Amino acid sequence: MSTLVDEIRSYVVTDFLDGEDTSDLTPEFDLIASGVVDSLGLVRIVSHLSSTYAIPVDDIPLKPEHFRSIAAMAAFVESARPAVV
Repeated sequence: MSTLVDEIRSYVVTDFLDGEDTSDLTPEFDLIASGVVDSLGLVRIVSHLSSTYAIPVDDIPLKPEHFRSIAAMAAFVESARPAVV
């Protein structure tokens, strides 16, 4: 899952923290409580995860705990994306 964590971290850094210090951005860093991601940011994240990992938007429950951290997003993607056959 570390590749997935790295991919999601890269997205968060590029789209939400461009130019900011990211040294504290661990996989468990709380993106919502810290203010990095707000409600509109959650919509952007859902759209990104849906298109990047082939997760139908209708299948994505909008629960903050799934998007609170990079690790939570990676775990959610692992459980929600279609199995490769």
